[in-house]
Amino acid sequence: MLFNSLQFLYVFLPVTYFVFLKLTSKKQRYVWLTVSGYVFYSFWNYKFCLLMAVSTTVSYFAGLGFLRWKTPRARRLCLVLPVAIDLSLLGVFKYANFAMSSVSEVVSALGFHATAPHLDILLPVGISFYTFHTITYIVDSYRSTIVPTRNFFEFACYVSFFPQLVAGPIVRFRQVEGDLERIDHPDLPDALERGMSFFTLGMIKKVLIADSIASIINPALSQWSYLSTASAWLCALGYTYQLYFDFSGYSDMAVGLALFFGVRLPQNFNSPYKALDPSDFWRRWHISLSTILRDYLYIPLGGGRGGEWLTCRNLMITMLLGGLWHGANWTFVVWGAFHGLLLIASRYGSRGVVGMPEWLRRAVTFVLVVVGWVLFRSTSFVMAVGWLKKMFVWETATNVKGTGILVLLILVAGGLAHFCPNSFELSHRWGWASALALAVLFAACISIMYGSKPTPFLYFQF
Repeated sequence: MLFNSLQFLYVFLPVTYFVFLKLTSKKQRYVWLTVSGYVFYSFWNYKFCLLMAVSTTVSYFAGLGFLRWKTPRARRLCLVLPVAIDLSLLGVFKYANFAMSSVSEVVSALGFHATAPHLDILLPVGISFYTFHTITYIVDSYRSTIVPTRNFFEFACYVSFFPQLVAGPIVRFRQVEGDLERIDHPDLPDALERGMSFFTLGMIKKVLIADSIASIINPALSQWSYLSTASAWLCALGYTYQLYFDFSGYSDMAVGLALFFGVRLPQNFNSPYKALDPSDFWRRWHISLSTILRDYLYIPLGGGRGGEWLTCRNLMITMLLGGLWHGANWTFVVWGAFHGLLLIASRYGSRGVVGMPEWLRRAVTFVLVVVGWVLFRSTSFVMAVGWLKKMFVWETATNVKGTGILVLLILVAGGLAHFCPNSFELSHRWGWASALALAVLFAACISIMYGSKPTPFLYFQF
């Protein structure tokens, strides 16, 4: 089920919210939100609900173990065993075929004949997100950052909370624990108004901007070898804005929906295309993931405490694994390596750019990010190299169909992304004119949804 679908807007959300309001106790609301989360998830494939239930149960009992046992050996067991189970499930369903095909390619390159078997495995939607939810809960419990909950349905509600279940933000338990504890009487007097505002803005971002750009660049990129240099740049810019408005739109909608139920989700995007350097970009882009990679991988590896070489190593490992988290494809790994190199260059080469004007630093950073998104979007190295070559070696070829509309969409998206406040910088208190404009744009989204099949959010595949 998609947020931008009629069945969600007309059936699932009203029913879920109405029943939630009728229930009064915390336990009732925990149970109802858990059930609604599993119903929401079952619309993709009900069989994978069992997978999420296993991960939830294992992590919950690990938390109880931390409460009961205080010896270092027992605590390490409560840490290692459930994390290993969670990572094993993620590894089998997301990376098994990728690992076998990669080994087969290496063996073949060495001159031996090898054919990797292909397992008939479907990737469970959202597994990367809810696995990070459970792992951060276990690690924070081990570190005594949080006190594990004894209430199974409170924890199950946290894992399966439908607004952030399948595409984030990746929420740590401590970030929502207070709201979950007050879920029977949330102290959010303006929650409904702010929630509707966030949800509306997210819908507009997704349907009117991201999907409109996608409708033009996707057919063009399916035949990328025919692109001209100008068209290659337009597609790269188009995807840059499509990805941002698609994912930040989803995050806004998730924030808005969570507010309906008295839960405040953290900000996931802070105007990333206004970044001054690669480090600044990662402080602004997919904040929930970048901070988790920092706190649970980069810092435990040693962070920047071991000298320049070790810091570079830690940055590169973090970004390589961050790239691999996005998908079982070597293009994602190379994209992660590219950003790792950018972070290293930003850390140790910043003296030369400090005196540059801010607009120039932003422009250079943005162009580097655009180049990275070419790697991210490409389905193979052949496509990535060919696309980049077209961008930097002049070539006249076929122009993108709908070039004029694409240029207009890029100008609108660029203006919003580079020069306007993001959704967390807005007051969400609209005057009558602004409210009318939002209502008209939201009605346009609904009209489009009536006339076409809703498109999944890009990060569902990760």
